[in-house]
Amino acid sequence: MTSLTSLPQWNDLEDHATELADLHMRDLFALDPARFERFSIREGDLLLDYSKNRVVGATIPLLTDLARAAHLESRRDRMFAGDRINETENRAVLHTALRADPDGTLIVDGQNVMPMIAAVQEKMRVVSQQVRDGTWKGATGLPICDVVNIGIGGSDLGPAMAVEALTPFIHERLKFHFVSNVDGSAIHETLQRLNPATTLFIVASKTFTTQETIANATTARGWLAEALGAPAVAKHFVALSTNRDKVAAFGIDPDHMFEFWDWVGGRFSLWSAIGLSIAIAVGFDRFREMLAGARAMDEHFKTRRLEDNMPVMLALIGIWNANFLGAHSLAVLPYDQHLRRLPAYLQQLDMESNGKSAKIHTGPILFGEAGTNGQHAFYQLIHQGTRLIPCDFLMAAESATPLDHHHLMLLANALAQPEALMKGKTLDESKAELLAEGLSPDQAERLAPHRVFPGNRPTNTLLYKTLDPRTLGMILALYEHKIFVQGVIWGIDSFDQWGVELGKTLAKAILPELTAPKTATGHDCSTNGLIAEIKRLRSVP
Repeated sequence: MTSLTSLPQWNDLEDHATELADLHMRDLFALDPARFERFSIREGDLLLDYSKNRVVGATIPLLTDLARAAHLESRRDRMFAGDRINETENRAVLHTALRADPDGTLIVDGQNVMPMIAAVQEKMRVVSQQVRDGTWKGATGLPICDVVNIGIGGSDLGPAMAVEALTPFIHERLKFHFVSNVDGSAIHETLQRLNPATTLFIVASKTFTTQETIANATTARGWLAEALGAPAVAKHFVALSTNRDKVAAFGIDPDHMFEFWDWVGGRFSLWSAIGLSIAIAVGFDRFREMLAGARAMDEHFKTRRLEDNMPVMLALIGIWNANFLGAHSLAVLPYDQHLRRLPAYLQQLDMESNGKSAKIHTGPILFGEAGTNGQHAFYQLIHQGTRLIPCDFLMAAESATPLDHHHLMLLANALAQPEALMKGKTLDESKAELLAEGLSPDQAERLAPHRVFPGNRPTNTLLYKTLDPRTLGMILALYEHKIFVQGVIWGIDSFDQWGVELGKTLAKAILPELTAPKTATGHDCSTNGLIAEIKRLRSVP
């Protein structure tokens, strides 16, 4: 098999990067007043502006040639068709089926999966409506007021992010809580705020054996049973799982188990029954709107040519920045308070998908914070640091909050930051600015170098009308497909996660050693010593 870096398309891009090495984006904008239109893509009310990247007209054909050499289009079609493209786990990858046309047909292993999906969605619709309208009663006959989602990874990050994002649409009576960390303080502090008679727990674990999730769920069950009696568990717990026997043994009514399938990866699962907390929060009709937004992006991804394809171009720009311009990270900067959990969600989505070994750099180190908070935290490094850090800015033209003067200030900052990162400030401009402020020539000469910004820092901007369920669905599907495209080109499987298994296995061995009287000897001297010191500090005999 030909290695990626030996492809002529790769070599052409390396040569092209050398040719552009001395170009500055401020000059590119000065030379081309149509640059914004040339390097932007629209889908409905969603706009991707990638003009503030170090690209010229010739860059895009070179990048799309690389994508075609990696057989992106056939790989994309195989994913949507239900082929087993997750080769290391021998699974199909069909989170897209969860938001597909419910009247369609999709055959996986000889079975049409669409009726199964529709059946689970109907069950979600019924239960979410019952909780919202108060007909789901707890053991004492009171309606549910608090919903606690217990999961980890995608079973936590996805629903938590989406419920936060759709805060303006949440039912006024309901409050939502998300517990993931096995640190006892997480579940303990959550339970202290709740009334067991009006609380519903959603336990999200495909196998119902996830260590952290089951530990937290067991603590919650004990808390509820102590207050209301063990039989009350059946009226206050539901399960998102495929293990009917373990769900029943836990005390949850199997009729309150919501199924999903092995072709739904955890970090891609919020579209499935894992999204039950979202459906309860905003109502199933709005949950469907979120699915419809994702479906619109799926169709865009499937049908647009690569040059006009939003996920493809976002992915190719990322590869250009990472593999040809030397960037190792990506900052995701939502200027939308309701998207403040998006960077954490995308950390898992991207870094667990594409954080795989290859002969070239693969997934970026992803971080971020909501604007304008991030401006007062780490933007200094992005503007004047020695590392190249590409940024994705997200912003809504209209806010769901009726304080429009706040939103205009937010938008002004969201627009100013990528402009500043593109243009920078020269030494002469810095001196002139200081002199205009009334400083002496000597003072200006001394301070000016500290106020130079190199600029030429790449950014993308995602602009949308307002953050509603449909728009959220489009944004999330956009990033899902971007990550898939990059994995195809890098030649890695974006849908397995073997890198998380070793630590889990070792933790299972260490757990009993923390309380055993016998000295631990089966690890390296550091781990053995730390176990011994923990036991000493905990006064374990």
